[in-house]
Amino acid sequence: MSLTELISGVESHERTLTVYNAADAVEDLRDRFADRNLVVEAVETETGPERFLVLSHDGEFLTAVGVDELLSDPEPTSAGFGGDPYQPILDHIDETLFTSYDRGEMLAASREIEDRAWRVGAGELHAGFQRISTLESQLDTYSALGSLEALSVHTYASADTEVPAQTDFLIHADDAEEITASWFVAFDGAGLDHAKCALLAEERSPGEFYGFWSYDPDTVEYVIEHLRSTYVHADDGVSERRQ
Repeated sequence: MSLTELISGVESHERTLTVYNAADAVEDLRDRFADRNLVVEAVETETGPERFLVLSHDGEFLTAVGVDELLSDPEPTSAGFGGDPYQPILDHIDETLFTSYDRGEMLAASREIEDRAWRVGAGELHAGFQRISTLESQLDTYSALGSLEALSVHTYASADTEVPAQTDFLIHADDAEEITASWFVAFDGAGLDHAKCALLAEERSPGEFYGFWSYDPDTVEYVIEHLRSTYVHADDGVSERRQ
């Protein structure tokens, strides 16, 4: 399954949040879940419980919760931190979709994953820049990441210009369609499931990206394994051009 097919697969797993007898809460819920792969719809019934909602997928029940409970301020725990009233819903949504991100928003989202890799300082970081000319603007950042001895850094891009000569990280130059159309950053968490994260998007119109980010270990591992098996070939520790 290609990167584009993975995005389509996440897109197809859209959930439905049906709000019963609480039309006044629908807009608040749509705003709250605007960046989730979730449709919020309102239903009014003459009988049955008031102000509750049901999360479903393809007609299959996933969870239910009271509207007022969901919209209430979190109660402080004994440690002084608030619990998340949205957790019953979020537990059933692994990936977060976004639409029409521009390059600035994509760069900001990428920085979050790069920062996590820097803090952990180990494992593998994989990043796709579409074109070498785009990667050139990030050479300082990726050279710094690549200077961490325990962190293996792989970058991917189409060779629209000469591949930079450097040894801090690996450059896999490839003209495959999914490389030229996709922007991605994935960190394997150095083996720690809670540290794994990935951002994956495709450019569906010039300068506008559609995709998702995920903290689901299986999804992150799939992205990284796909990149390894498709584009990483007997690296010798320096930049390479795939023939």
